[in-house]
Amino acid sequence: MTDNQTVQACIDAWTQSIESISELLAPLPTDSWNRATECPGWSVRDIVSHLIAVESELLGDPRPIHSLPRDLRHITTEFARYVELPVDKRRCHTPIEMTSELEYTVIRRSRALRNSRQQPDDPVRWPAGPLAHDVPYWSLLRTRAFDVWVHEQDLRRALDVPGNLDSPAAYVTRDVLLEGLPKAVAKQAGAPAGTVVTFDVTGPVEFLRSVRVDAGGRGTVDATVSLAPDVQLTMDWETYVRLACGRGRPGPVKAEGDQELAARVLANFAVTP
Repeated sequence: MTDNQTVQACIDAWTQSIESISELLAPLPTDSWNRATECPGWSVRDIVSHLIAVESELLGDPRPIHSLPRDLRHITTEFARYVELPVDKRRCHTPIEMTSELEYTVIRRSRALRNSRQQPDDPVRWPAGPLAHDVPYWSLLRTRAFDVWVHEQDLRRALDVPGNLDSPAAYVTRDVLLEGLPKAVAKQAGAPAGTVVTFDVTGPVEFLRSVRVDAGGRGTVDATVSLAPDVQLTMDWETYVRLACGRGRPGPVKAEGDQELAARVLANFAVTP
């Protein structure tokens, strides 16, 4: 796939997922907007607010002027505070205000993406407050497809409306999360040099990957099969996503091999901020 094809694939994945969210929200009863999600402190309304806020900021819209309450226990970092401000600002908005703003923001963002003259490797600003930095254009688009799909699944679980587990953005998400595996195993879980940890993921998006820790303690991931890994973790795709994104208590995981190391890996599996 060429760089330009990668850009278009990410845009298509983002579009499919964000439009699926709009369709999901259209018939939603008013009380369902307040349902809790697996994102700490966030309701269905809050996730939608977050998606609107990020896309609006990418469009160059000014951030709202707003003071956060002091009693938000899930706000523990400056980055979390930055993300929370536009979310809290919209907590008094009605469902029709939310769906209208989302629809208008998606229309504007889609138009901007169509008209963009950015090349795949052109540096663009990733608006993340204290974590803001320049990234290649293709990377920003991939991150947006990933973020929107993960939040789509947050919404679907909260509303008990499963779907889109194998959509184009699901495969973008797989690739993003796989990049975080070496750090999760080698650094966060502290797997010793020479360790091999295999992940066997089943379901709508299935794959087999092994993380190998070299003599310097650095992890790498590949698709080769190890006949005797130190740990093999078998789980379904949704469980893998929830673990990697730090979402609640996911479904069952079959752990074979070194049980102590397996427990450390599972406890340090989240790769999202």
